[in-house]
Amino acid sequence: MIESEKLYVGEVFGKWFRIPEYQRPYVWGKDQIAELLQDLSDAMNRDENAQYFLGSMVLQKKTSEKNNTKYIEYDVLDGQQRLTTLFLLISVIRDLTENEDCLKTCKEIIFQKKNLFTNTPERLRVVFDIRQEVKDFIDDYVKEEKSTLKVTSSLIQSYGKDTDLSVINMSKNIVQIREYFQEHQNFDQFAIFLINNVLMIYVGSEELDDAFRLFTVMNNRGVKLRSSDILKASNLALVSADERIKAAKNWEEAENYFGEDFDEFLSHLRSILVKKKATVSLLKEYEDNIYAPKEYDRSNKITKNLPPLLNKGIDTFNFVDKYRKHYIEIFDNHHYELSKSFELNNLLIMMKAGFESDFWIAPLLKYYDKFGNHELIDFVKSLDNAFAYDWLVGLTPTSRIENVNHWMEAIDSKTSEEVIMLLKGHIDQTELALELDKKIYGRRAAKYLMLKLDCILHGHTTKLDFPSTISIEHILPQTPKVDSQWLQDFTEEERDYAKDRLGNLVLLSRRKNSSQNNRDYADKKQKYFQGNIELFSNSIRIFQQYATWTVTDFSKNHAYVKTKLLEHFSS
Repeated sequence: MIESEKLYVGEVFGKWFRIPEYQRPYVWGKDQIAELLQDLSDAMNRDENAQYFLGSMVLQKKTSEKNNTKYIEYDVLDGQQRLTTLFLLISVIRDLTENEDCLKTCKEIIFQKKNLFTNTPERLRVVFDIRQEVKDFIDDYVKEEKSTLKVTSSLIQSYGKDTDLSVINMSKNIVQIREYFQEHQNFDQFAIFLINNVLMIYVGSEELDDAFRLFTVMNNRGVKLRSSDILKASNLALVSADERIKAAKNWEEAENYFGEDFDEFLSHLRSILVKKKATVSLLKEYEDNIYAPKEYDRSNKITKNLPPLLNKGIDTFNFVDKYRKHYIEIFDNHHYELSKSFELNNLLIMMKAGFESDFWIAPLLKYYDKFGNHELIDFVKSLDNAFAYDWLVGLTPTSRIENVNHWMEAIDSKTSEEVIMLLKGHIDQTELALELDKKIYGRRAAKYLMLKLDCILHGHTTKLDFPSTISIEHILPQTPKVDSQWLQDFTEEERDYAKDRLGNLVLLSRRKNSSQNNRDYADKKQKYFQGNIELFSNSIRIFQQYATWTVTDFSKNHAYVKTKLLEHFSS
């Protein structure tokens, strides 16, 4: 049975809530808090008697017992960010107010003392079971009167890397709310409006399946639900109670590791399973093409159900956790001896920095799942080269994805050696040589080729370290000054040929003043390039080897870098 009710905030906190162990951390931050406070203040100032709708909650209704007292409790499936924020907001008002009625009301909202005559248990109105560290924080800094005043900037600065994310965000938000009220001095009026005029709607069910189903279709105010949130909820509904905590914890570890890229990681897993280009949203891909795939039978003109590619529930959690561990082992690898570790890391750093898409990650994860470390570096080299080749010769994104899916099918059916040979045979060296001879500057692959060249020349004795800002610069400028040496050393035809080709390009750690870019070579090398090439092996090589930059110098360098790249593509 599904129940629904519209309640004012004061009535909301007449109920008992639990943030279950499988919920994600409290993630509301500065922007959400500022927006909420401003919205409430604006609404109050417009009309203090008006109603303000804050949002909705999806709850699972349960009967709980404490100290022989039974009561109705609600597990919060959707809405914990808003509910927790309200809980913190009211605790700060409690600790700032000098009004006895306001104080009493806020204290009862935060913590209810036992009352035998009303059969009321003693407990917090919101119990945080997501982490013990969070429960301890609430007990120390929220539960008791004046306890939020102990939350200071110094306390926040004392937190370490291992401090729970919920604790960090709660602490910061308490300070932000307190500073807001210290500036506006209207917390009593604000509290009256908040408790009596702010509305929430809750939808609840005793059946977890029904509650989770509601969760997936309702929209959040504040931090928008990600596909991963909904996917987690729909799968948790099918996990047994004794496995649920572990499953949720492993999922949360993946969320924390990937951050905002978690949905992208789930897309890689989708590709591994389906091996076809995505045609609908991530959620619909999982529901329609993974959990319940279908096939159209043309001869009988009917749609047939196929076995699932992955079972919903605990199998999904185990699958995600397995590939999370694979990803960490590959990209944060510490399992190789030092020289190999550098070689693998440098290749991956270059690929991540240079490629415009990350379709290549799915076959890498799939290869590692089947073959582990066996020939892993050779595979990554071959994958890098084949993926780059498709990009350089101008294949469409659809064709490139089709090739990636073909390689994953090969991983399923072939040996590691056969897979690597397939990737190496994918490249037409003659066609590639023609592409490397063309004008590169201005093409989307230009940065990748320059980074690849740097990776080759860097070697594998140290870890590659690319700066956050990288610019591609011309040695022979695009528009030389009319009285410059460039016009004496290059004819117009020679300049047009050379300026945008590989042999005339270098990487800089930041973009210099373009007005300085057309200096003569000796002056330019000293005043324009110096100090901005220290992180790029190819740039350092050029300015150490070439005292001049003539047609002969360009031709020699162009032949050198082209050969280096072709050798790597054929290795």
